Amino acid sequence: MPLNQAASYLLALPRGIKRVVVVFIDALFCCLAVWLAFALRLEAWLPVNATISFACVVSIAIALPLFAVFGLYRAIFRYAGIDALYAIFKSLALYTGIYFSIFTLMGVVGGVPRTIGFIQPTLLAIFVLVSRLVARYWLGGLYRRISRADARRLLIYGAGSAGRQLASALANSSEMRPVGYLDDDIQLHGQTLNGLRIYNPSCLDELVSNLNIQDVLLAMPSASRVRRNEVLELTRKARVQVRTLPGLADLAQGNVQVSDLKELDIEDLLGREPVVPNPLLLSKKIAGKVVLVTGAGGSIGSELCRQIIKIKPAILLLVESSEFALYGIHQELEKKLLTAHTDCTLVPLLANVQDEKRMSDIFSAWLPATVYHAAAYKHVPLVEQNIGQGVLNNVFGTLTLARQALKSGVLDFVLISTDKAVRPTNVMGASKRLAEMVLQALAQQNTLQHKRPTRFSMVRFGNVLGSSGSVVPLFRRLIKEGGPITVTHPEVTRYFMTIPEAAELVIQAGAMAEGGEVFVLDMGESIKIVDLALRMIELSGLSLKNEVNPDGDIAIEVTGLRPGEKLYEELLIGDDPQSTAHPRIMKARETFIELNELMPVLDQLAQAVCVNDVTRVRTILQTTVSGYQPDSHVADWVYRNTND
Repeated sequence: MPLNQAASYLLALPRGIKRVVVVFIDALFCCLAVWLAFALRLEAWLPVNATISFACVVSIAIALPLFAVFGLYRAIFRYAGIDALYAIFKSLALYTGIYFSIFTLMGVVGGVPRTIGFIQPTLLAIFVLVSRLVARYWLGGLYRRISRADARRLLIYGAGSAGRQLASALANSSEMRPVGYLDDDIQLHGQTLNGLRIYNPSCLDELVSNLNIQDVLLAMPSASRVRRNEVLELTRKARVQVRTLPGLADLAQGNVQVSDLKELDIEDLLGREPVVPNPLLLSKKIAGKVVLVTGAGGSIGSELCRQIIKIKPAILLLVESSEFALYGIHQELEKKLLTAHTDCTLVPLLANVQDEKRMSDIFSAWLPATVYHAAAYKHVPLVEQNIGQGVLNNVFGTLTLARQALKSGVLDFVLISTDKAVRPTNVMGASKRLAEMVLQALAQQNTLQHKRPTRFSMVRFGNVLGSSGSVVPLFRRLIKEGGPITVTHPEVTRYFMTIPEAAELVIQAGAMAEGGEVFVLDMGESIKIVDLALRMIELSGLSLKNEVNPDGDIAIEVTGLRPGEKLYEELLIGDDPQSTAHPRIMKARETFIELNELMPVLDQLAQAVCVNDVTRVRTILQTTVSGYQPDSHVADWVYRNTND
């Protein structure tokens, strides 16, 4: 039987039978070592007699129990490492001491030479060690070849500490097989590290072809986003999938593991280098206070809650209308508090911000000092198709909440707004701008009446990556499904920001509020959605399927703008933003309507919403919100069904 077939047969045996086989082989080694020891001592090949048999029985009686106690029959030989080798040495050392004492120090009557007491243990040690090494490299090599036959071949970018740890973690992986390193250090090119060659990154195209590379793993946890982008420019055209390790902070508590690997998030490419937050601004309105977050289970609301509990408020009120979302964020935060060692009390509250009685009860019971109002309907097409509900939630929910804040003496009220509120083309954006105007008017009234004011402020920013409405998770799912990726227009552009960065900036902006400010977050440069889709395809190791490349993997299809969708978004209505103490936060100078003029408009809007007169709703929004230009087509489902 060929060696590979024999090895395959042995690997297929049940675990119990394998142990019996190993015990039997060790017993044979004991006897063989005795027989050879006699032959070496007497310089003759002796037939097996009573004396040799007695020495064999003693050897087996000592060795097998010792080997069992030290775990030699529990170890998996093909994975045997330093620990297994150490156990073998300890068991053999103890065996040698016992056997030597019996046959050399004490002596045995019956013709057994004393020198057998150290010759036999030496031979047995050689047999046992060699057998384990053979098993490791023969069976283990075959097992790895079988299990890794379909493993993805990869290169590790970065031959530093993280890269070496990652290669070690992948050594026995059946899914990934590292075949080399890439590194920018010219002096390392051509060298070998732990059996893997280090290559020049500029040769990646050639390496992908010659070595059949399918993945590149970025083992560069301390690299900046700018540096990662430079590296990705080298890898993206090679049609390999790129994965990465978490940042240094995530690796600080332990070694690199295979589980640390993740798909390269597009957030790493679009986001900027984060500005270190100002701890004084973060804690000013939160530490030791009662804080309320509406929409606590949403994308922004939940991240606000995660950031807030780090700052140790006395009480955090989680207000959410979705039972499922509230349960999820409450459970997550409870787990975080167990390890944070803080006395913060979490209060999950099922409530709709439109429910004035419920909100009054909550504010009266808890008297929050700071409110972050993140509850809103933000999905543009859905709000366009459900106009009345969008206005009720976004405008009148904000008004209800603001009134309760004034009534209960809330010190700071921060509205989470959107770039779609600037010259909006959709009801969502127009309703959010009107919500801003409500707070601006209330802030002005506070100032004019010289009351102890609730400081109302608004924070406006663009799309957050990874949110429920973000295109990034949608594109990722479409790529996994084989495409096509759908975009609404080839010229659509959007601003992007990571959720954690947006939440941190919201907290810091609110801390700078004096009343009535519209804060605008610096979103960096806008990006074309079609370019985003193309880059995600390339980073997945796939190619674009189009007329030029009909054999490509993923196509991009243009479906047309959705109801109320704009080609591009803006952050400012005016052109004269003011700087603040934070480099990423600006103040916009936005005009608004005074409260005594705005309230009659809101009354009319409420009446129109009450009877679902969506054309009247859009007309009122158009005359009230600067720059609102609705589509001539009304997309509201109820209106369309009624008027068909």
